[in-house]
Amino acid sequence: MITIPGQDPHLSLLTKRRNAEELTDEQLIAIFLETCSSSRFTHRNYKKAIEMFRAYTSYAPLRDVTWREIEAFKLRLMKEINAETGRPYEPATVAGILSALRSLFRWCCHPQIGMMKDNPTANTKNPKVQITSAQHYLTKRELSILFRQLKKQGIRNYALGLSLAMLGLRVSELVAMKWEDFHTDPLESSVWLTVKKGKGDKIREIKVPSVLWDILGQYRSSCPKDIMEEGHRVFPISARWVEKIIGNARDASELTKKVTPHWLRHTNATLALLSGASLQQVQEMLGHSHMNTTQRYLHTVNQLKKTASDYVGEHLKDIL
Repeated sequence: MITIPGQDPHLSLLTKRRNAEELTDEQLIAIFLETCSSSRFTHRNYKKAIEMFRAYTSYAPLRDVTWREIEAFKLRLMKEINAETGRPYEPATVAGILSALRSLFRWCCHPQIGMMKDNPTANTKNPKVQITSAQHYLTKRELSILFRQLKKQGIRNYALGLSLAMLGLRVSELVAMKWEDFHTDPLESSVWLTVKKGKGDKIREIKVPSVLWDILGQYRSSCPKDIMEEGHRVFPISARWVEKIIGNARDASELTKKVTPHWLRHTNATLALLSGASLQQVQEMLGHSHMNTTQRYLHTVNQLKKTASDYVGEHLKDIL
């Protein structure tokens, strides 16, 4: 009988057979999708990527896939037009599709699954992705303008915007946040948030600034009693609605930057580093798995420091 890492009880009907060879590819993929992540967004994206690859290979058995099919599929994606956008696939999109395939075949090669011995994606490299998010941040002045607009929209939207900017939350983490996720430290000197729906199902702790906790308290007091209870979400709305709220405030503020909720996460990291936080502190707050991801924000911070050209300018300014 196959033992699935992290197996959910409702998958037992799919795993009663003696070994992976007795399961169809469709059954194996179904099990993988149910165990790879609890995020419905990850589930949806992985399912779509796997289906794209299977269609490309004319639904050849997964056991017969080699690195050649993976590389050919990658090259096809880099040249093909995305039917949804009418433009070529962005390198980041190709990287996301390949990530889903890596996860699938790594899972298939797991000793407890025993479906494959060699991972055909082991040596597949992602296309070079240009990092454009380094400039996706707001200045203190721009934040002030945005916050004023959110406050005009009501206490909920104001608390929502402050939570994104001060805690560095992803939108999915914000809308999953419940009142019961907040707790005090042993000395009751500060409030902390336990993020339970982080990327990759990771759990992390974030200290809540006292000014934000006060605003959240005002918001909670304004809510109907039935949604103030512990088991309810703090912001019982969809991720799409959060994007609309920030978008409306951006438009009303007449900001020239194309601000999204994720911009506030980037702003959080940038301001934290500028104010003296270490890379490790920022990494832990944002829930990055790798330090390299956090280091991207250093480029923006370093631009604000004194450079060699500044020293030259100061040295020559008296003769100009």
